[in-house]
Amino acid sequence: MSLDVSPALLEQAERGEVDEAAFVDCVRTSLPYAWGMISSLVAQLKVDGGEFADNQTPPPDEQARGQLLRALASDAIRGSLERHFGVRLAFQNCHRVAVFPLDPAVADRLARFTSIRGQLLNQSPQLRDC
Repeated sequence: MSLDVSPALLEQAERGEVDEAAFVDCVRTSLPYAWGMISSLVAQLKVDGGEFADNQTPPPDEQARGQLLRALASDAIRGSLERHFGVRLAFQNCHRVAVFPLDPAVADRLARFTSIRGQLLNQSPQLRDC
């Protein structure tokens, strides 16, 4: 299981209506490494400005790597994080997370980051088994 879901949140889901803020809090507490990385990138983007902020440091262990994969591979989690932080998330390899502002002016940069070419240029032998 990727999230530690409280009985109250599970009950909401069983009834059919889920409070997104409660879901985001579940993600925050269940995936603290992923949450911390995304939060810090959002803060960096706000302070530095620019087209995007990204992380290029591999996670410290497999647990942290798994948290990033779970957070960004799940459409529900990823979408909730994007709405919560007001950004667009992009992901390459096992660790390169980027946050982009919701601004049409950075659409070309986002397209380059998420392109096949961008993916290929972000490869290295050290990341082969990540």
